[in-house]
Amino acid sequence: MQYAIDFGTSNTVVARIGADGLAETVNLGTYSVTLVNNPPMVPSCVYVQDASKGETLIGQEVSDRGLDRARDGRLFTSFKRGIGSQISMFVPELDAIEVGFELVGEWFLTKIVNQLSEVDSLVFTVPVDSFEPYRQWLGEICERSEVSQVRIIDEPTAAALGYGISQGEQVVLVVDFGGGTLDLSLVRLSLGDPQPQQEQAAPRSSPLGFLLKLGDRNFVRKQDSSSSAHSSPTARVLAKSGQNLGGIDIDNWLLDYFHQELGIPKNSLVSRLVEKIKIALSHEESVTEVYFDDQTFASYELTLNREQFRQVLEQQKFTFNLDRSLEQIRQQAARQNFDLNEVNAVLLVGGTSQIPLVKEWALQHFAKEKVKLDRPFEAIAHGAISQGWQLQDYLYHSYGVRYWDKRYKRHNWHRIIKSGETYPLTKPVELTLGASVPDQPSIELVIGELGEADVEVYFEDDRLITRVLENRQVSVQVLNDGDRGRVIAKLEPLGQLGSDRIKVFFQVDQQRTLRITVFDLLKQQNLLEDFPVVQLI
Repeated sequence: MQYAIDFGTSNTVVARIGADGLAETVNLGTYSVTLVNNPPMVPSCVYVQDASKGETLIGQEVSDRGLDRARDGRLFTSFKRGIGSQISMFVPELDAIEVGFELVGEWFLTKIVNQLSEVDSLVFTVPVDSFEPYRQWLGEICERSEVSQVRIIDEPTAAALGYGISQGEQVVLVVDFGGGTLDLSLVRLSLGDPQPQQEQAAPRSSPLGFLLKLGDRNFVRKQDSSSSAHSSPTARVLAKSGQNLGGIDIDNWLLDYFHQELGIPKNSLVSRLVEKIKIALSHEESVTEVYFDDQTFASYELTLNREQFRQVLEQQKFTFNLDRSLEQIRQQAARQNFDLNEVNAVLLVGGTSQIPLVKEWALQHFAKEKVKLDRPFEAIAHGAISQGWQLQDYLYHSYGVRYWDKRYKRHNWHRIIKSGETYPLTKPVELTLGASVPDQPSIELVIGELGEADVEVYFEDDRLITRVLENRQVSVQVLNDGDRGRVIAKLEPLGQLGSDRIKVFFQVDQQRTLRITVFDLLKQQNLLEDFPVVQLI
């Protein structure tokens, strides 16, 4: 059976292909919570009972036991944002075990996967702006599971498919605003050419996304070639933009607001109350919650109306960040001669998209009949297991090689592959290198994934805080900085200063694998040929 897991910062949704061939949301028993007018969801939280044994509680069972208010350092929420990131933090030690984001995330997802029955294949959805280490972490978890096939797909691209189209061709703009990320994606959906009558009896069932083949810790991705791109439905990504901004940031802003206004303490219980207020304001004009401090015996009334909520959001440049993401989409679309006025539908996805200000923002830019908010929680998971679609995508981040900058006496990065490149590359990128010291035995290359960050993520006590930066900053994730991963050429004879020694040709293939060919200029022969260096998941 095929399943999809939309692993979210606040909530996680699981879907599968039902007996009727349609996607359906899965209720995972004690892990899931089902609220009015919402599908079953698993709250993305973990309570560690015994770290040394890996004994944990996850999802709704944490709340059912009242452990969502625990202050013993064993409750973990919003941990997705820290997985694969470069956040500097103190890693807590529980039961003589260091408990980092990756370990907590593995405990959480492993329990979910183990709860599923008859799993033949899995699809994980990932944020647009996620770096390779996060995606590789997903692959490593899957390698340790018994699932034979695992795929990944960008969250907003999956959402575009989850809403579905009935005929012809449509271009949709997905605004995926969840607990931890704001992702926008412009996707052209085409149902393709109808098949001859004699071929219609054989339905296509090729899953969407990139396949992670498990084994030897080498993850080889390939797109399904079982259906013709000419006749199959196609999802072509025209533009995408992502940033670390979501519902947990709004919770922090509200917590700070009530702390300043009422002097209320900042703790996990108050955090839960402000989250309830935020959610309730999506359908009520004013909300009040009461907090009793059992240490000082003080009682507080937390009251907030929509106008006050709007002021808190605008003080934090809420719509400014929405505008900035939309402008990035607009610029990318314009380079392909596409005007956003031609968008057929604007799909609002994710819990944060239900905030009234988000819909108001959308209506300022697009006609009312185009803006849709009827499947905010299920669209991603359901779209991830859509059948028969061909995905046409591009590289969101740039990739470069590290070098020593003599002028500034520090490492810097030489960009070899620019963001926005489609793959496979039309022609290899060429780089000529020489020895940097006398009698150099080998040449190494450190390859990095180059992105831009417009937020700073850090810890304040036990809260994960996001602060919007005035200027975008370069963010680099090193991909192969290990003893085995760096060496690309053994030099025999030894390399000497003052002369070029090797040429390196970089190529990204159809499977998003970065490959290199290394040519020895002295010996006039290839040292490596079409060698896979880094898997760009």
